[in-house]
Amino acid sequence: MQEIKSEFTIVIVTHNVQQAARVSDSTASFSTEVNPESDRRTGMLVELDRTETIFSSPTDERTENYVTGRFG
Repeated sequence: MQEIKSEFTIVIVTHNVQQAARVSDSTASFSTEVNPESDRRTGMLVELDRTETIFSSPTDERTENYVTGRFG
C-alpha cells in the first residue's frame, strides 16, 4: 500500500485502530444514531482529520473513546 498510495487513492474500512494508524494519512470516525420511532440506524461522520491528529488529539469524545479502547 505504501508504494502505490502516491499514485492511487486507497480507501480502507477497518475496526482495527492499529492498522488505521499504521497505514493511513487521513482517518475518519463514524458512529450511528438510532431513530427511536423506526428503530433504524443511520451512519454519521463524527470526525475527519489527519491520522496523527485523530490518534493524538481527537476533537470528539466518541473518537477519543474509540481510539483509546474506552467504548462499548
